[in-house]
Amino acid sequence: MKNFRALLGLMLIAMTMLCFSGCGGGGSASSTVFYLSHQDGNGFTDMIRKSFANKAQAAGIPVEFRDAKGDVSLQIDQMKEAIEAKPGAIVLLAVDATALVPMVEKANEAGIPIIITNRGLNGGKFFSCMTDEKQAGRMQGEYMAKNLPPNAKVVYLEGETGFDASVKRWEGFKEACLDKRPDVQLLASKSANWRTADALKDVALWLKLFPQIDGVVAANDGMAVGAVQALKDAGRLNGCLVSGVDAVDDALKLIASGEMSQTVKQDADALAEGAFKLTDACLKGTTPTENITVDFTPITKENIAQFRK
Repeated sequence: MKNFRALLGLMLIAMTMLCFSGCGGGGSASSTVFYLSHQDGNGFTDMIRKSFANKAQAAGIPVEFRDAKGDVSLQIDQMKEAIEAKPGAIVLLAVDATALVPMVEKANEAGIPIIITNRGLNGGKFFSCMTDEKQAGRMQGEYMAKNLPPNAKVVYLEGETGFDASVKRWEGFKEACLDKRPDVQLLASKSANWRTADALKDVALWLKLFPQIDGVVAANDGMAVGAVQALKDAGRLNGCLVSGVDAVDDALKLIASGEMSQTVKQDADALAEGAFKLTDACLKGTTPTENITVDFTPITKENIAQFRK
């Protein structure tokens, strides 16, 4: 009888552990979420952060926000802090897709669910709400291939060097435009690190070097806005097509005024909603069955009214 009672006790303990394992595989039952951003002050990722915060507040879920300021060492320290706090989940926008993997694996070992959005990871176990980055570049390429004049000359502003979104957006543009329109010449391509100031400087230099630039394609809107300013400063904006990605407010204003030709909307609210849905499921002990993909939408002056508030 004693052996039977001991066996029954062990079974009850095992069943209790299974009940709490849920999404995190045995982690803390805390309802607190750590939201670790790669860098605040970025127009698009700030939109995701704000939307996620609103959804969490409405649901009564406490969130600890951390800003890595683009510093991978700082984000690793923030991941350590989060793991030690044993939260219900960690939402991660990684500074570096590879450098954060060991910390993600530590969170996996601790049974803490990891949810990623906007920025990818090269390892570890996680749930994701992401976009198809190549689709964005393809939409830019299709627009340019259709609207550039014969024998056009273009320049390309890359995002962060080696970063997956930057690589995929370039590949999509190349396949949809340069590979389809051999008459279009790529004059120069350079990383402007997603930054408006860097793009302004780079395009200002290209305008001095090249007497003809018919199009500027930028991997995000921040760089496209910098390109528009450089073109305006040089008196060469008229007749030059400028395309970006994200549909931030500054870009939408420029499209409405005719100073920018196109942006491709990456839906910040949809990304936040998907990340929150995955997070909420984990907090409730339900393992998501699949990741979430959010589509891009091309925006030009023809449909800009649909996207301006």
